[in-house]
Amino acid sequence: MDVIRAAGGIILSGRSVVLVHRPKYDDWTFPKGKLDGSEGFRDAALREVEEETGLTCRLGRWLSDVEYVDSGGRQKMVRYWLMEVVGGDVADHEPNAEIDAVEWAPVQEAAERLTYGFDRKLLALIG
Repeated sequence: MDVIRAAGGIILSGRSVVLVHRPKYDDWTFPKGKLDGSEGFRDAALREVEEETGLTCRLGRWLSDVEYVDSGGRQKMVRYWLMEVVGGDVADHEPNAEIDAVEWAPVQEAAERLTYGFDRKLLALIG
């Protein structure tokens, strides 16, 4: 079985991070998405974060690779980086079928709101 490759980011400003809500899964998570064609992980992470949040970011340090089986039974591997905002505003995000809410949340609140345990583990890596 082929592994689906994806990339994403934890966007940090002060002690707050960006969370996205996906109505299809009714979950709160970090922005991420699949690599397109021959796209590399870094480029995919920046593109997906901008598409899902409206924020232009700069890559910080690599955080972790997370592997799991998704709800469709597919093996996924997502590579995450810490990110810093260089432009845009989450208030400009237009709700859509993929992402219907984008919010800044203090780290402690984010830990409670995140749907998945692996996301909470990623959050703990930011220190």
